[in-house]
Amino acid sequence: MFIELRQLRSLKAIYELGNLTRAAQHLHVTQSALSHQVRSIERYFNVTLFVRRQKQLQLTAAGERLFALAQRVVPQVEETELALKRMAEGTTAHLNIAIECHSCFDWLLPLLDEYRERWPNIEVDVRLGMALDPWPSLRDGDIDAVITSDCVSDDAIVFEPLFNYEALLAVARDHPLTSKQYIEPHDLGVHTLITYAVPRQRLDIFSHFLSPADIEPAAVRAVELTALMLQLVASGRGVAALPNWVLADALTKKSITARPLGRKGMHGTMYAAVRDKQRQLAFINEFIVMARHRMAST
Repeated sequence: MFIELRQLRSLKAIYELGNLTRAAQHLHVTQSALSHQVRSIERYFNVTLFVRRQKQLQLTAAGERLFALAQRVVPQVEETELALKRMAEGTTAHLNIAIECHSCFDWLLPLLDEYRERWPNIEVDVRLGMALDPWPSLRDGDIDAVITSDCVSDDAIVFEPLFNYEALLAVARDHPLTSKQYIEPHDLGVHTLITYAVPRQRLDIFSHFLSPADIEPAAVRAVELTALMLQLVASGRGVAALPNWVLADALTKKSITARPLGRKGMHGTMYAAVRDKQRQLAFINEFIVMARHRMAST
């Protein structure tokens, strides 16, 4: 490829400003450097780019073709350069986050309020990743971060640990399972399990607890809201597996109680998955740091 961006910039400036002198001043180069760039293209392609008519520079057919290319390419490159600079400085950018767990809203939304105060020029959008496979979208740049408890093997993606958690079985205070120190899979075979309305293969209670033991609950009731799930549990309509941060307030108020899942409990780590090339951007790094700090203090 012979044509370079600097040559397109020079050609565009010469034609738009009308002569070499003004173009050289605008680009902060010498007139001889501009002349050399034009002549190198003319010699390589054996064409003429400019002609002078009535003391004015005009483009030849070859020059018009190259100028049309410069009009398309140069503004796009300049816009991208500016956007990248702003992203690095955190002065204006987008942070598109996908969440793979409904219950993450409980800590994420308050965190985003604090984040927007520190980074008012960052546009933050949140989407529920359960409805999509987030990894192609993350690799392609459609989203910038995925909040997930599952890691995938991908050299282009970095999984930054945010905090550890434990999933507990929430039950009503007078529920029969309160007599047990911990819950075993077969204990749920006679009870209604309340879950979020997502495919069961994306629910840890199934993939890490019930399915390996080949146990099916007596019934499964799917709901959309965490608050509704806790109300149903408190009223004895079923049991629910939820992370400890969701249950903290209800346990303090003693509206429900909870038991570990298994003798050793069911533990996990929440991650922020980001593209490796974006990890060091200031506004992304700050989001990760703030998430760690917030959950460490709860």
